[in-house]
Amino acid sequence: MSVLVVICSVYFGTVLNFPVLYRVFQLSAGVTNPLFAYSSPVLLTCAFIIIFSAFAWPYFFKPFMAFLFISSAAALYAQINFQTVFDMSMMESIFETNSSEILFYLNSSTLLYLFCFGILPSAFVFMVRVKPHRTLLRAIASRFAIVVLACIGIGLIGVTSYKDYASVGRNNHDLNKMIIPAHVFNSVRYLKQTYFTQPIAFKSQGTDAKIKPNPNGKPTLMVVVLGETARAMNFAYNGYQRNTNPYTQGMGLISFQNVSSCGTYTALSVPCMFSNLTRRDYDKKRAYAQDNVFDVIKHAGVDVLWIDNDGGDKGVARRLAQTSLDTSLKNEDCNGNTCFDLAMLQQAQQFISNKRSDKLLVLHTIGSHGPTYWQRYPDQMAPFQPACNRSDIENCSDSEIVNVYDNTLVYTDYVLAQTINQLKAVSDDYNVMLTYISDHGESLGESGLYLHGAPYAVAPKEQTQVPWLLWIPEQYAQQKQLNLQCIEDEAESAAISHDNVFDSLLGLYGISTSLHDTRLDITSGCAANS
Repeated sequence: MSVLVVICSVYFGTVLNFPVLYRVFQLSAGVTNPLFAYSSPVLLTCAFIIIFSAFAWPYFFKPFMAFLFISSAAALYAQINFQTVFDMSMMESIFETNSSEILFYLNSSTLLYLFCFGILPSAFVFMVRVKPHRTLLRAIASRFAIVVLACIGIGLIGVTSYKDYASVGRNNHDLNKMIIPAHVFNSVRYLKQTYFTQPIAFKSQGTDAKIKPNPNGKPTLMVVVLGETARAMNFAYNGYQRNTNPYTQGMGLISFQNVSSCGTYTALSVPCMFSNLTRRDYDKKRAYAQDNVFDVIKHAGVDVLWIDNDGGDKGVARRLAQTSLDTSLKNEDCNGNTCFDLAMLQQAQQFISNKRSDKLLVLHTIGSHGPTYWQRYPDQMAPFQPACNRSDIENCSDSEIVNVYDNTLVYTDYVLAQTINQLKAVSDDYNVMLTYISDHGESLGESGLYLHGAPYAVAPKEQTQVPWLLWIPEQYAQQKQLNLQCIEDEAESAAISHDNVFDSLLGLYGISTSLHDTRLDITSGCAANS
């Protein structure tokens, strides 16, 4: 068993942690100690010997290693091709991703990685015949010997290179997060915090919420379109050289130019942006244990409906009426696995036409969810070509990836235009408005990064700068006493974030409550009489 432990440790310390070793060799360019870089695989191997020795039990070690090999092969694929770091936040994102979304990442390249780096080594481990020691004492002595040798190896490296490791590690905090299988450690942490930690008692808030009456007597109808993976810099409204907003141009949309997200992945950003907690103060347990902005608006007597096309509400709509598209359908809008966002408008129309009352509709779109970007829009609505019509985007050129991504934004703009037209059609019955905001952005190859989910402290602006649009007709502005020119000026100059969403939705809808913080409301300084 001890020999098998060493073999598995060498495999993890060299092959499966190639991205870490490659990064260390890059960083060693500024280190004078010639032993530094070459000692890194030895250091990792010694560390794995110590760790794996604790799990080297009969009938357990081989299945345990097979699980590590296969899951680590998937992690290796993501690290090499997308620069993914499997820290605690990434594991939260993975665990809260539904099975249909996971299928987006399966392709020939991922299967090849799983087979070569996961399944084949697992088969080798199961084929190895472990000869038991004749006595328990000999088994313990053998295991103790390799652990002692590993400790000596780490000690020698520490004596010769500690200063260099300390310096490089201090200036590159992401290195330890890159080590495979960190995903297992962080998975255990996530499961412990989510399922084995005492939840916080629920606290209702905003129960004093009331709707300010509209002078024309019409009820209010607000549509909140929650975008997925849309980054601000690729919106024509924000200065992008391509026209990615061809369908809504001329409709009078207001675009905020400088908006930061709460996180870089959906499972964090969505509950954060609709809570009254700021990004710095956000705590998942606390957010789940109190009313969010839609709950508060519901307290005011508003009918609220959440329609989902992106794998779930992440806990935001637990106390709301909600429905999801049936992605198993096969028709012009659904392919049996995923649906275009336009399919939500049929359910939206039913909700709007049901009865005349104050309403708020949330459309959770699949938007620009990658890497299967080409599945987010019909083939005939893809103006930018050639496009990367495959999920293994590492095999596409950067221009093809940008093209397919921009096509998703064009289709999102089409959905927004159709939703606005739907609202215009009922403007005799309602005071109508629409707002669109994305949960986070996306990397498309800049600095070697793809997709999203990077730790916020080091995340590039491509993943943290998001679009926020407002469509406010003159009738709505008059009833809510909003100065549209003032809001447009704010949109051009103000630096805002998801921190502003909670209070701004209250202000835009015309909800009065002691919970409303005017300092975070983008409309607070733009009253029509100010």
